[in-house]
Amino acid sequence: MRTTRSKALYQQALRYFPGGVNSPVRAFGSVGGSPLFISKGKGARIYDEDGNSYIDLVMSWGALLLGHAPVEVTRAVAKAASLGASFGAPTSAETELAAIIARAVPSMQKMRFVSSGTEATMSAIRLSRGFTGRDKVIKFDGCYHGHADSLLVKAGSGAATQGIPGSAGVSAAISRDTIVCPYNDIEFFRNVIAQQGSKIACVIIEPVAANMGVVLPREGFLSEVRRLTAKNGIVLIFDEVITGFRLRFGGAQDLFKVKPDLTCLGKIIGGGLPIGAYGGRKDIMDHVAPLGTVYQAGTLSGNPVAVAAGIANLKALSQKDYAALDKKADTICRDLQDVFKRKRTDVVINRCGSLFTVFFTSSPVNDFTTAKEADSKRYAGYFWAMLGRGVYLPPSQFEAQFLSFSHTDRDVAAVVAAAGAA
Repeated sequence: MRTTRSKALYQQALRYFPGGVNSPVRAFGSVGGSPLFISKGKGARIYDEDGNSYIDLVMSWGALLLGHAPVEVTRAVAKAASLGASFGAPTSAETELAAIIARAVPSMQKMRFVSSGTEATMSAIRLSRGFTGRDKVIKFDGCYHGHADSLLVKAGSGAATQGIPGSAGVSAAISRDTIVCPYNDIEFFRNVIAQQGSKIACVIIEPVAANMGVVLPREGFLSEVRRLTAKNGIVLIFDEVITGFRLRFGGAQDLFKVKPDLTCLGKIIGGGLPIGAYGGRKDIMDHVAPLGTVYQAGTLSGNPVAVAAGIANLKALSQKDYAALDKKADTICRDLQDVFKRKRTDVVINRCGSLFTVFFTSSPVNDFTTAKEADSKRYAGYFWAMLGRGVYLPPSQFEAQFLSFSHTDRDVAAVVAAAGAA
C-alpha cells in the first residue's frame, strides 16, 4: 500500500492547520502514523490520493447511512446549489424537512435548525437553563456532545460529582455547573438527583453511547432516567446526533420507547452535509427567540443546500429495510467474534443496530471505566493491519464502526476475511 501522496499532503497541511487536520481524531494520534487524504467516495468505498481503495466502516462517523454520493442526494444538492447556496432568509424546504423529522420523531413538536451537532447540544442546554431558571447540567462520563465549554467536562476523582475541565480554555466556574455521572450507574444518578435535583436544569445523554466505543444502556436505565427527570422538573435531552435515523427511522427513542423533552440531531439529517437540529416539547421550544427570551441565531441555519440533501436523504431512508441492515450488522459481528476466537484473541464486540465496536479486552464493556481497560495499542496494530488489507476503520479504539445500506454481503465477507489475515 503506497501512501506517498497522502504523506506529502499531510506535510503541507501541517503548515496551515494545528496537527495538520481540522478535527483531532483525523490526525491518527491514537493509532500512530500519518493520516490518509481521501479523494472520493462511492457507495461503501473510499479512495485515497494514492489511488488505494478501502471498504469504509467510518462513513463520515455514521452520517452516510445510504453510503457515499447516493444519486438521489447528489442530484438534490446540485439542483439546490444551482439556485443559490445561502439566503439568510426562510425557505419552504426548511418546513418540508422539519415535517419529515417531526413525523419520524414525534417528540420533536417544534425544532430549530442549526449548522452542527455541537450547535444543537449547546443550544438545547441554554434553552433548558432558560426554561427552568436553573444552572446545573448533568452529563455522563465518556459521552461526547460536541465541543461547547459546558460539555467538555470530565468526571472528578473518586465519588466526586463536580466535573473538572476536560480541555484547556474551559473555566473552573463553568465546570462547577456540570455534574458528571457514570454511564449505566442508576444508583449514582439517583443519589445525585436526590441531593441536587432542584438545581439541575437538564440531563443530556447519548441513549446509546458511541463516543467511548459503542456502549448500550442497561435494561431500564433510560426509563429510570426519564422517570427521575420528569419527577424533578428536569429537562431530559437525548443527543441522537449518531443514533438518530440510524438505529431505526425514529431513532433510539423509538427503539427504547423512552420520550425525551428535547432531541439533538446532526449531519445525518443533511445526508452528511453540515446541519443539525434541536427540538422537542412546544412549551419548551417557545422560549426560543423570537417568541421567547433564549437567544440563538445563525446565518447558515437551515441553508438550502443542506436542507435539500436532508429531504432527499430522509425520504430515501424512510423506504429502507432497517431490519435487514440490523441482520447484516449482526452477521459481521458474529463472524468477527468467531475469527478472534479462532485466533485466540480476546475481544468484546458491542453492537446496537448498524453500529458496533471491537474492544480488545476480555471483560464486558458497560461504561467509560471498563472501555478504557481495552488495549489501545493492540487496536492500533489491528487498525494498520486492516488498512493494509483494504478496510478503513476508525483511527481510535474508542469510536464506533458503521455499516450502511450500501455495504453488500461481499463487503461483509471481505471485512471478515481481512480481520482473519490481520
